[in-house]
Amino acid sequence: MKPAVGMIGIGLMGHGIARNILKRGYSLTVLEHPGNQPLDELLAAGASTQRSAASLAASVDVVILCVTGSPQVEAVLLGDGGVLQGLRPGGIVIDCSTAIPSSTQRLCEAVQAAGGRFVDAPMTRTPREAAEGRLNLLVGAEPALFDECRPLLSCFAENITHVGLPGAGHQMKLLHNYVSLGFVALLAEAAACAQRAGIAPATLVEVLAKGGGGGTALERLKPYLLHGDPSGLRFSMANAHKDLGYYRTMAGDCDAAHQIADGVLQTYESASACAGPQALVPELVTLLAAGARADP
Repeated sequence: MKPAVGMIGIGLMGHGIARNILKRGYSLTVLEHPGNQPLDELLAAGASTQRSAASLAASVDVVILCVTGSPQVEAVLLGDGGVLQGLRPGGIVIDCSTAIPSSTQRLCEAVQAAGGRFVDAPMTRTPREAAEGRLNLLVGAEPALFDECRPLLSCFAENITHVGLPGAGHQMKLLHNYVSLGFVALLAEAAACAQRAGIAPATLVEVLAKGGGGGTALERLKPYLLHGDPSGLRFSMANAHKDLGYYRTMAGDCDAAHQIADGVLQTYESASACAGPQALVPELVTLLAAGARADP
C-alpha cells in the first residue's frame, strides 16, 4: 500500500509537487497556512487539511517540507505544535527546502531521537517543472531509506540523484545554486556593461551562445535581455540572497575558499536592497546598468 503523505508548504513549488502526488494516487494532507497557494484544485482532487503540523504528522506516514529555509524548517519541526510532537514511530520527514547543512544535521538527529527517519531532498528547476512533475532532486539519505522513498519522489521528479547520507542533499543544492546564480550574476554584469558600451543585446546573446558564454544561465536570461521579460527565471532576489548566504555559511563551516562567493553575495544583497526582495533575478541586468553595485 502507498504511504499516506502530508505536506507543509504549498507555495509556487509545493503546489506542483502536491498536485503530482495526488495524480499518482497517494492520499495527501496539507497544512493550512496563509502562505499557501490557493488549495481549491488540490481539495477537489481529494486532498485534506490539518491546522497544526503535529496533527498532520500524526495522521500520515511521510511528511514533506517545502518551506523557505532553515529558520522555517526548524520552526515547523521543533516548535510548539510542530512535526516532532506528532510524528509516528518510523515516520519519515523529507525536507525539500533549501537549508544550511549544519542545521540539517541537527534536525536529522532530532528526528531520529523522536523515533523518525530523515531525508533531505532539495530540488532544482522552476515552478513550471514542479507543475509538470519534472523536478531534479538531490537526495541525502541512508541507502535503504532512499530506495524506500524513491517511488514517492518519482511522482514529482524527473531526475533523482542520491548524493550521500543525510545532509549531503542540502550541501549539493547550495553548490548548485552558487554556481547557477553566480553564472547569472556574471552574465548580468556583462550585459550591463554591454548596454553602457552600446552593444546590442541581440548581438551579445548571439556571440555568447556560440562561445563560452552559452548554457542554461544565458537561456534563462535571454528573454529579459531581448524583450525585458523576466519570466525565464522566476526566482526572487530575496531567495537568491538567502541561498548565497547559506552557501557562504557552508563554505565558512568547511574552511573553503569564498572570495568569489563574497562578491556574488554582495551583488545580490545590493540588488535586493535597491529593487526590493520580490524583484526577479533577471532584473539584476537593469539594476547594474543603472549603477547599482555591491559595496567595495
